[in-house]
Amino acid sequence: MMFKLGLTGSIGMGKSTTARLFADAGCSVWDADAAVHRLYAKGGAAVRPMEALFPDAISDGSVDRGALRSIIVKRQDALRMIEGIVHPLVRDDRAQFAANADTDVIVFDIPLLFETGGEAEMDAVACVTVSPEKQEERVMERGTMTREQFAAIRAKQMPNDDKCARSDFVIETDTLEHARAQVHDVLEQIRKRMTDA
Repeated sequence: MMFKLGLTGSIGMGKSTTARLFADAGCSVWDADAAVHRLYAKGGAAVRPMEALFPDAISDGSVDRGALRSIIVKRQDALRMIEGIVHPLVRDDRAQFAANADTDVIVFDIPLLFETGGEAEMDAVACVTVSPEKQEERVMERGTMTREQFAAIRAKQMPNDDKCARSDFVIETDTLEHARAQVHDVLEQIRKRMTDA
């Protein structure tokens, strides 16, 4: 029996670190962002269909994410069209990963799990969380965006409290040790559920 655990959380909440903790604990981990990078890379499955719709978004045989962002800003229908190409390809990538995984628990690291309805395909969902102050501090430390850009991204995502309320497990990532202990606790509960089933 294989258990599918969706792992989600807003920007700066510690999701990537938590995904690594699940991997360290012996789980197979599928990363939605990494899948998109593969699809956009040279020879990736999204390059040709994207080129047909947005030739300006292709650079050196791969999809240029910066160019895509500019197109999304200029064209109202662009995001819907891009999602129409990418979401089915990402779903296929995820299904292929699950079919080849050889662990009892597979963790699917998906930032927009609830926003895309992906929770329906999971056996349970874990959401990472931390205080809004800590979240902002982490994002600002990366040095990749302004406070305004961060606020805009946070405003587009489902509120953290809503994600936590809809999840089966909530993992607080205030410290690495605390997060690791909660990951082990979640896996213990899942494996108990699997043996009781």
